[in-house]
Amino acid sequence: MGVPDQPTPTAAPPARLESVDAFRGFVMLLMMAEILKFAVVATAVPGNPVITFLAHHQTHVEWVGCSLHDLIQPGFSFLVGVSLPYSLAARRARGQSRLAMTLHAFWRAFVLVWLGIILRSLWRDTPDYGFTDTLSQIGLGYGFLFVLGFRPVRDQWLAFAAILVGYWLFFATYPAPGPGFDWAAVGVKPAWLAQNGLDGFAAHWSKNANAAAEFDRWFLNLFPRPPKETPFVYSPGGYQVLNFVPTLATMILGLIAGGVLKGDRPPREKVLWLAAAGLVGLAAGYLLGLFGVCPVVKRIWTPSWVLFSGGWCLLLLAGFYAVVDLGGWRRWAFPLVVVGMNSIAAYCIAVSFVKPEIHKMVKRHLGASTFEVLGPGYVPLLHGAVTLAVMWLILYWMYRRKVFLRV
Repeated sequence: MGVPDQPTPTAAPPARLESVDAFRGFVMLLMMAEILKFAVVATAVPGNPVITFLAHHQTHVEWVGCSLHDLIQPGFSFLVGVSLPYSLAARRARGQSRLAMTLHAFWRAFVLVWLGIILRSLWRDTPDYGFTDTLSQIGLGYGFLFVLGFRPVRDQWLAFAAILVGYWLFFATYPAPGPGFDWAAVGVKPAWLAQNGLDGFAAHWSKNANAAAEFDRWFLNLFPRPPKETPFVYSPGGYQVLNFVPTLATMILGLIAGGVLKGDRPPREKVLWLAAAGLVGLAAGYLLGLFGVCPVVKRIWTPSWVLFSGGWCLLLLAGFYAVVDLGGWRRWAFPLVVVGMNSIAAYCIAVSFVKPEIHKMVKRHLGASTFEVLGPGYVPLLHGAVTLAVMWLILYWMYRRKVFLRV
């Protein structure tokens, strides 16, 4: 009797899609490009429509809605799912057993969570157990995603739908804040509430007054807190630990999209499938928000946000695949591929002490006056552009020497 779960090596692992690396690089460059500080420049140079537009799309919306900056985390999470079918196929080609792959997947999930905690804690005296950063959120759901990677696509769709419906019910059945609710107690100021507050049925998804916020008031106080800090009561930005549950749905959508790319459909049909699914996701998420069923809120990753942001991710993936892999236009994408093939390194550079240290080094070696060529208002932009170029060159140096950070 044969031993199950011991695959024999196959001919060759699937070819790596350059379009996926380019898409990932685009997402990471958006994150790294925060150093351009368009919002600061827009304040210093009022009335410039281009700078104002770029500032809006480099800033997270306060609650309901979406900017390009809001698509960074969904894009990164979505691409984790897209890559999984290729990763599984490559490991099968090397003859890895399912047990070995499973152990590696859960180890990877553990490392991602802790890497997120470490990076969040760099400027603190004690660990910051927040679990709302991108890496921790992905890590918390990655083990479940991996298990689904072995399931038929029907089961993946069922899991996707179950998460959306279940998470919607979780919020919808929790009491919405009433007229006498103490907003100050949960860190919501009157001016913010007047501009961004929700009413009617949508109030179930209010900032720091929802089901996930209540969970955090219990869960996060189970972890050590700095001596001078009070018990956790609310998140200043409204982000919640349980966001990882609908983030898993975003990763599942990527898993399904990755299965389509890896499948036997003709390339043009793959593009059409991704584009059609993207349009459906965009329309579904927008309409759910428009009719008050579920507002589109990235900060608490509402089910409508999963659909809306997932729609954008599918459309972007369709575009990158059509242009880079199907159309063969690869040269323009090379700067993105350099970043996309080393996304963990790019992430660590962008959120650790490395970026501010490069920023200081650029100013120290080139001199402050160098960046005043367009006027004092544009200094942060030019300073940031040089810093961004240095960060890319570090990743290019790693690319040339085949130094890739893997978890």
